Amino acid sequence: MRREERLDDQELSIREALDTQQSKMWTAIPAIVVDVDLSAQTLSAQPSIQAVVRDKDNKTTNVTLPVLINVPIVFPRGGGFALTLPVAAGDEVLIVFASRCIDAWWQSGGVGVQVEQRMHDLSDGFAILAPTSQPKKLSGVSSTSVQVRNEAGTTYVEIDSSGKIKLVSPSEVKVASPSIILDGNAQVTGNLTVDGNLTNSGIVFLNHRHGGVSIGTDFTLPPS
Repeated sequence: MRREERLDDQELSIREALDTQQSKMWTAIPAIVVDVDLSAQTLSAQPSIQAVVRDKDNKTTNVTLPVLINVPIVFPRGGGFALTLPVAAGDEVLIVFASRCIDAWWQSGGVGVQVEQRMHDLSDGFAILAPTSQPKKLSGVSSTSVQVRNEAGTTYVEIDSSGKIKLVSPSEVKVASPSIILDGNAQVTGNLTVDGNLTNSGIVFLNHRHGGVSIGTDFTLPPS
């Protein structure tokens, strides 16, 4: 016999009833990515926190929740721009559950009716990138600038509070554009290779020739 039945404790019975009802309401839970479909922008994820199940004898058991499938990925997006990430199995995410069924919205967008009357259900999650457990926390996080970086911190684009932009990469940096404009002074430390033509103050360097010199061992004057 349960304690509230022995003591006829009405308040305790109400509390337990409310706790039972609340345990069926899902709000948010950390999870580990199992599989990713970037074409559909969804993923499957294993919830990282087990559920507590109580049997008829009031005995509790910890149970691993089922893998959540077809969870929409939340990429930062707005105004015609988006920031995408190569989400992969093993990544950690936060699954946030909608208060109502999202099936019709996910399929067609816009405003529509609810396909089912479920609320705070495991079927209606969104994957937010990405909370981090202590074993997976980033190292060397800057406290003075914003960075777009790899996890190791070896490659990044950084903007500090003064507006200075820094790009660091241990390998090749490639810019693909039909035209690049540098409005200001440019300094190159190291070698500069130009595969094509180079124009400086209207002077085209490719096949550029100087007159008024004789072929021999003499040198032209330095730039002035």
